[in-house]
Amino acid sequence: MYGARHDLTEEFPEFAGTINTLKSSNTDFSRLLFEYDGTDKKIYGIEQMMQPVSDAYIGELKKRRLALKDRLFAILRNQH
Repeated sequence: MYGARHDLTEEFPEFAGTINTLKSSNTDFSRLLFEYDGTDKKIYGIEQMMQPVSDAYIGELKKRRLALKDRLFAILRNQH
């Protein structure tokens, strides 16, 4: 959705407890989550401030966020 944050705990509420646990116990998950949050904040900032950026740039950011979300979800799914 345009102009909305994509917090991982809101994207996957069923994994909220697992996300909190992995943030402090799994360095790979923590690093990916940090990158995901940073990418999401960058996208949100661009959309909210209506900053002039190319479609290709914002598209690449969104692809990166999606790839990170897929990797994070794979880790979450393997914990159950």
